[in-house]
Amino acid sequence: MLPDYWIERPPLSLDAETQAAADEFLSALKSARSDRTLDVEGLLRDGHIAPWKFLCGVADRHRFAFHGTGDPNIESFEPRHPIDFAPFGDQKAVFATSDPIWAMFYAIVDRDSHDITLNNGCIVVLDANGDPGTPHYYFSISRGTLPQHPWRTGYVYLLPIEGFVEQAAGPYGGQVARVPQLASPAPVRPLARMQVSPDDFPFLAQIRGHDDERLSEYAQAVMAAAPWPD
Repeated sequence: MLPDYWIERPPLSLDAETQAAADEFLSALKSARSDRTLDVEGLLRDGHIAPWKFLCGVADRHRFAFHGTGDPNIESFEPRHPIDFAPFGDQKAVFATSDPIWAMFYAIVDRDSHDITLNNGCIVVLDANGDPGTPHYYFSISRGTLPQHPWRTGYVYLLPIEGFVEQAAGPYGGQVARVPQLASPAPVRPLARMQVSPDDFPFLAQIRGHDDERLSEYAQAVMAAAPWPD
């Protein structure tokens, strides 16, 4: 059992329209110019398709690295060294994830207009055969900023998976789990870009708050599969 702050991804049942849009996108990507970033919005048919389902459907058909941001004009992602309490994140790299919902969180939190720290994660528990289960997430921002609803319209970029290294699986809470985090030591040019709004994020109402001065305490508790600090 995972601690109760982990949220299970909703069931991914794709209707025919979502499946068709995912297939159409992959086909368009094959014929797109290599020096341009393909915009996805035109494939979503006037808002009838949930963006998170579309992105997960695309991820199920083809491996991409996903990166969320507020910047619509990135032509190349450059390696950076973030502040991260986890060993894998403590390196200079382009960071991304194979899970598009996790990337959506970074797209819709407005860190440009608000002074916010983030504490969040995605985990996939493996069964006895090493097969992945349903992804689980937790999302937290600075407690004092949470009432201000610091959300924005952002962008999820789809990057080529080649050149990325995936964080290795390891023990977590008596189980074996994988964090779908990716790192590339070299710059990466995006393949496609999709605009997402706060209402597109399926866990907007479940984003919790933390005290900034205790950020390392929260991070250590999560890494140890301990309860959320009071």
